[in-house]
Amino acid sequence: MSPALRAILFILLGVLCGSLNDLGIKLLSGEYPLHQMIFVRSIVGVLVSLVFLHLEGGLALLRTKRPGLHLVRTALVVFSNMTFFAALAVMPLGAATALFFVPPLFITLLAIPILGEPIGRHRIAAVLIGLLGVGVMMAPGVDWGGIGRINLLLPVAAAMFYAGMQVLTRKLGAYTAASAMALYIQLTFLTVSALFFVVAGDGRFADGLTHPSALFLLRAWIWPDAGDLWVFIMLGLMSALIGYCMGMAYKLGNASVVASYEYAALPLALLWGWLIFGEVPRSVVWLGVVLITGAGLYVFARERAQDRVLAASPPLRHP
Repeated sequence: MSPALRAILFILLGVLCGSLNDLGIKLLSGEYPLHQMIFVRSIVGVLVSLVFLHLEGGLALLRTKRPGLHLVRTALVVFSNMTFFAALAVMPLGAATALFFVPPLFITLLAIPILGEPIGRHRIAAVLIGLLGVGVMMAPGVDWGGIGRINLLLPVAAAMFYAGMQVLTRKLGAYTAASAMALYIQLTFLTVSALFFVVAGDGRFADGLTHPSALFLLRAWIWPDAGDLWVFIMLGLMSALIGYCMGMAYKLGNASVVASYEYAALPLALLWGWLIFGEVPRSVVWLGVVLITGAGLYVFARERAQDRVLAASPPLRHP
């Protein structure tokens, strides 16, 4: 199996796990604080990531010559998760996911200065069309059913953090095992959520708050109901698989091509929103989805066409 095909399979598995993770977070967002879910999820995630690390070579893989870049990468993951999950507390799953889906476009742009991956006018045009889709969804006068404008910026901010993280994944993946990168993320989540518990775990900062996102971030920890424990366990398993699969995908494949496959999460989010929460996307969401998805898939189609041309070209003759 070629590295490119392996990258595609890893990204599709990572997207599926990410979609299930978002679903689980939204299911629990009405009762539990985000940092409690992240803490429990990270404990399971660390254990699973350690298994992957052992299979790839052991603890020696954790040594790195770029600790600063790894620290920046894990910080971007934390900020991306916090802003996106805060959006899930106040927005339909499909709409939040649709607005979040500018990372492949940002990744395409960031891949130029950071990774040195060239893009032509066709990709630039696709990026502009995708951003137009975001603009359509956030345009003044669009009725979002009481969702404030500031809330619409949460998934877009999450997308920017996420794009930076994935570009660094591609850069660091050249000499860092995917299991090590996944473990770094899980340990960072565990540390940050533990600090949240120490500072705000008793809910002292939630008194008097009414905004659902603020309550989601700052409400007090409570012992999970027996029926919710399986969701917490699922979150841990999905989190570990997301980190590993995404790390492998961006390590093996071209960043802008791999990113285009992340659009598979859009129909999944719309499906979960409709089946479980009864969410029917507004027409403006569908228009934005078409523009954003179409732009990303066009990038992929151009890449495939160029690959076929290169494959059909005669080999260069050396003197």
